[in-house]
Amino acid sequence: MTGAPAPGRWRRHRPLRTRLALAATGAVALVAVGVCAAAFFVIRYELLHQVELGLTQSANRSTQETRDSSGPQVLAGDCRYLAAPACAQAVPARAADDPADGPRYPLPVTDATRQVAAGQRGAYYSQVTVDGHPALMLTTPLEDGRALQVALRSDTVEQGVRQAALLLGAVSGAGVLVAAGLGYWVSRTGLAPVARLTEAAEHISRTRDPGHRIELPPAGSGGRAPAPGRRREDELTRLAGSFNTMLEALEESVAAQRRLVADASHELRTPLTALRTNTELLARSERLTHAQRDRAAAALSRQLRAVTALVNDLIELARDEEPQPLVEPVELAPLVRHTVAAARDHWPETAFRLDVAPGTEQAAVPGVPARLSRLLSNLLDNAAKFSPAGAGVEVALRTSDGAREITVRDHGPGLAPEDLPYVFDRFYRSEAARSLPGSGLGLAMARQIAKSHGARLTAERPLDGGALFRLSFPEEAG
Repeated sequence: MTGAPAPGRWRRHRPLRTRLALAATGAVALVAVGVCAAAFFVIRYELLHQVELGLTQSANRSTQETRDSSGPQVLAGDCRYLAAPACAQAVPARAADDPADGPRYPLPVTDATRQVAAGQRGAYYSQVTVDGHPALMLTTPLEDGRALQVALRSDTVEQGVRQAALLLGAVSGAGVLVAAGLGYWVSRTGLAPVARLTEAAEHISRTRDPGHRIELPPAGSGGRAPAPGRRREDELTRLAGSFNTMLEALEESVAAQRRLVADASHELRTPLTALRTNTELLARSERLTHAQRDRAAAALSRQLRAVTALVNDLIELARDEEPQPLVEPVELAPLVRHTVAAARDHWPETAFRLDVAPGTEQAAVPGVPARLSRLLSNLLDNAAKFSPAGAGVEVALRTSDGAREITVRDHGPGLAPEDLPYVFDRFYRSEAARSLPGSGLGLAMARQIAKSHGARLTAERPLDGGALFRLSFPEEAG
């Protein structure tokens, strides 16, 4: 059998707007009820206090009237009417001293009254009934061993207290209703940016479209105009702005991913078609001569290597950060010498000239040696590929403004001004490079490796021709 949900579970299942409205309503209602209750007690106290002041004045006047008399005495016995003066009587300490045939006391006489007359108790107020009407009575001692009792009807006081209670109850009820309306309005307007965030998230989840944006309030809304060039923002508006920024980054990431997939599929289409063609050709090897089979097998091997290199490059580009356990201090001078020696073996027709400046032999940076070697190899391969016959590639390691700097320069056709902004983009190939082998991923991979090592890789156009790539490690990287 399922019981009622726990209060905490109920709160968790209520919308935030409802919970905020209930919280605001409860807080304002509590304040309204508290203020009305305090006002009721203040009004009640003041009304009773006015009656007590009237009784005190009547008691002082009656004390003056009884100064020349002694024994029991009824000073004023007709207080049945609201306009009548206060009833007053003098009561002795002993009941035996009461008059046997005199006028009956109009006010009730109790043991407490005898104690006040005997000096055993102080003055006090009490609620009594006179001729069927409620009254407030003051009992105070006289100097001659008697007690003076003075009473006034309190109908008006009780009626005023009841009217105040009804009025304040109505005010507190209206306050609760107003608090409920204000709480709903506050929750609705205050959570409007949150509602827009929710709608945007649901829209993106439903349509898979990160191009949706949350509409931000215009500058200067909600009061006096802000300073020129600045937008009036609260916490929720800043949250919406941050969400828009996140959506922009997500949109760029999705667009880059789509471009990568499109470019990769385009680049893979040609070698895969060639692989399929050569494979089908080798499948009919009985119709081919020995030389034809050798050429097809060699082409198939080259194409397999090209596809493997392309896939490996894509895997490398998919990794944004270097694995931290493999990071170690890497000395740049030995790394550059080793990479240049490997490039000389790979490009025997290209002259590589290395210049290691004094003071850089011990220069070291934190990194992954294999990845930094791959970065330099990509730069050297790119320079050798574009260097004409007889022209060399200049590699230098030096310190500039406290930063370790490696430059690689060739003397080829150089970079066109329109190619400079895109030279590090994936699969980008300039007009001069489209006829050369390669996938267009080498420089993009070099830029990514440099970024993951906290370095900066830039491309420049020297005045005397060629292309210059500059790899700078900041001083703190050492």
